Amino acid sequence: MPKKQFKAESKRLLELMINSIYTHKEIFLRELISNASDAMDKRYYSSLSGGETGLAREELFIEVRPDKDARTLTISDRGCGMSKEELEQNLGTIAKSGSLAFKEENGAAEDIDIIGQFGVGFYSAFMVAKKVRVLTRPAGSDEGWCWESDGSDGYTVTPCQKDEVGSTIILTLKDNTEEEDYDEFLSDYRIQGLVKKYSDYIRYPIRMEMTRSRKKEGTEDQYEDYQEVETLNSMVPIWKKAKAEVTDEEMDQFYQDKFGDFTAPLRVIRSSTEGAATYNALLFIPARAPYNYYNRDYEKGLQLYASGVLIMDRCPDLLPDCFSFVKGLVDSQDLSLNISREMLQHDRQLKLIAGRLEKKIASELGLMLKNDRDKYEEFFKAFGLQLKFGVYSTYGAQGDLLKDLLLFHSSQGEKPTTLEEYASRMKEDQKAIYYACGQSREQLEHLPQTELVKEKGYEILYLTDDVDEFCVRALGKYGEHDFKSVSDGDLDLASQEEKDQVKEQNDKEKELLDCMKAALGDQVKEVRLSVRLKTGPVCLTTDGGITLEMEKVFAQMPGGEEKLKAERVLELNGGHPVFQKLQGLYQAGEKELVGTYAQLLYAQAQLLEGLQLEDPVAFSKALGELLGR
Repeated sequence: MPKKQFKAESKRLLELMINSIYTHKEIFLRELISNASDAMDKRYYSSLSGGETGLAREELFIEVRPDKDARTLTISDRGCGMSKEELEQNLGTIAKSGSLAFKEENGAAEDIDIIGQFGVGFYSAFMVAKKVRVLTRPAGSDEGWCWESDGSDGYTVTPCQKDEVGSTIILTLKDNTEEEDYDEFLSDYRIQGLVKKYSDYIRYPIRMEMTRSRKKEGTEDQYEDYQEVETLNSMVPIWKKAKAEVTDEEMDQFYQDKFGDFTAPLRVIRSSTEGAATYNALLFIPARAPYNYYNRDYEKGLQLYASGVLIMDRCPDLLPDCFSFVKGLVDSQDLSLNISREMLQHDRQLKLIAGRLEKKIASELGLMLKNDRDKYEEFFKAFGLQLKFGVYSTYGAQGDLLKDLLLFHSSQGEKPTTLEEYASRMKEDQKAIYYACGQSREQLEHLPQTELVKEKGYEILYLTDDVDEFCVRALGKYGEHDFKSVSDGDLDLASQEEKDQVKEQNDKEKELLDCMKAALGDQVKEVRLSVRLKTGPVCLTTDGGITLEMEKVFAQMPGGEEKLKAERVLELNGGHPVFQKLQGLYQAGEKELVGTYAQLLYAQAQLLEGLQLEDPVAFSKALGELLGR
């Protein structure tokens, strides 16, 4: 029988299909299985609406048969089959979707969930096959037909004998090359893996004869291979089962198997909605951060399913960066997919789903914080930095979403506190939320800048992570209260009388302070007497928007030596014996020695802040000089 030719445009489209549309060759099995599932859906629905009897859903299944000797892979279904005319329409016309047409004709039926829509998935077979044969027999007919093509110069349609209703697709695989090993698609375990990955939740059984090993009867150490037909897919997604039908152990095991974690999740989040964006979501909060979580190569995203078929292994657009630690999946019927079904067309549904998931995750974390504080603190140790970074990186735009999920250590107790808890403990006369930045709680407990704040009885947040200060500055305020660093130039906590006294003393000791400033040069913006120091002799504060903690963070970045610097102010305790010593030296005309003291005091202030000394040699020399006097 003469071959019927594809139209020239169809030839080019087919070549594009085979070589360009799909990213991964393995996708072909997903497409053929999805087509088989659609065919059985159509047959089952038609049997209900057309009065066909004797057909039960349990009788419908998909069979996969690899033949290593013949180098063929066969996919069979018991679906609706195709007539000669339907073969011509559906397989002879590229991008003609019989499934889509059926869906449109029966669109009013709510129980129709047809996967196919573009009519191109079948041709993905030519990515791995040099020849494709389709043996098919439609329901209600005794005639079978064979469609055959090598994918290049047309196809043939001839009569054939087929005992069962449905379709059988036989792929003759391409020859192996140095770059491509097509024999992998004849491996039992490779096929099993692809079915589990892409088609695990196809609603019909996907069966295949698997090779297993067992101990030979009557022997102790001899084994034999045997064949056993197995169902490769789960069929019913765990996220579509009622909550009461799934035990905690089953859910934990699903998470560990699905996402490669050896620990159970801290929390399971189930979410589903209908309407503008219909979807089911199953999300997990891990108990620990992956080893590469804070590395640049970490990829966020949720698995995305369309009607139970895996479309994307990681869809980053479904998660904001602040919740990038969340694992899980989303299954929807309403997504606009591209022609290969390997990625999404960005649309309104996707944004709606992402927005709802964001609120749901934040709500569930809030419930964990409220009802299981210990578990939440465990979570925060692993992922708290990401929440803080989420506030900073969006310049506070996500502050309302995240602010009540943040934890900080403070001067009150060993347990971390929320901002809401801090605010509830504030004194009536307290105007701001005070914080101190440093390397550790132990360091901050003895920071001289905190003395005045503590004297007032005000609680201080201890910020020990690099991102902390950037985070609270991005927030700006909590409620009606601004955030204020204990190292800010003006804490505005002293009484007017105290301020006047210090100002008067500064004016009086101006020559001494100028002498110390001259000795320190550009290392500091100013040397002045402090209103905040009570027992310590010296401390560093800053003027302007760049703080010492920010300076440290900038210094760690590439080219850090050229980054922004804080405007440092050296503050002295006018009532401390050290300052009295300085007064005596200056009055005695020992200006050079005053300069040496200034360098030592500046070094002491730097060490208290956890800063590296700019000139350790000069510090050692000055210390030796004073000790030797």
